[in-house]
Amino acid sequence: MLEYLNSLDTQLFLFLNGMHNSFFDFIMYWLSDKDIWIPFYLFLVFLIIRRYKLKGLFLVLFTILAVTLADQFASHLIKIFVQRLRPSHEPALVGLVHMSSAGAGGLYGFVSSHTANTFGLAFFLFYTLDSSFKPLKYFLFFWAFFVSYSRIYNGVHYPGDVLGGFVLGWFISWILAKSFINLGERYEKFNLQKTDNLKNKS
Repeated sequence: MLEYLNSLDTQLFLFLNGMHNSFFDFIMYWLSDKDIWIPFYLFLVFLIIRRYKLKGLFLVLFTILAVTLADQFASHLIKIFVQRLRPSHEPALVGLVHMSSAGAGGLYGFVSSHTANTFGLAFFLFYTLDSSFKPLKYFLFFWAFFVSYSRIYNGVHYPGDVLGGFVLGWFISWILAKSFINLGERYEKFNLQKTDNLKNKS
């Protein structure tokens, strides 16, 4: 069964990776570059803090924690434990993989940390931001999808690696979002009780 799934994953990878041209080579290279998104991340921080003030600062910290945990679990735990070679390092695929100028990447690919990070961020903010951020929420999923797809296009991840990263990013963000919302509710309840006590004393 595992061999069959691996075969399907490889076939799908070769199909998707094989659809390339010079225009998208440039686009997908930059989509996969982490540094190019720093201004975007800073813009998100600005929007969140402007909207939520002090609460926004804690929201940003939790968002950073979600991305960090997704990255660390993907890169320093799951990849080392599973040890699945990236397609760019698979001997059986030599000469068949189209790669970007960024190169072959690290040795192991399951799960995709790019996917875990971007979907971790997208899901966490989806769960925690209010309805005024609805367009941004949709954009974040759109962005995460294409960043994830770029990893297949650039030859460094199988679709299964991306799917695993998606699940990991969602799971971590779901846990942290529930924790953040729960803490917020407890804080508001504490403030209400404190206000009631002050009123009763007066």
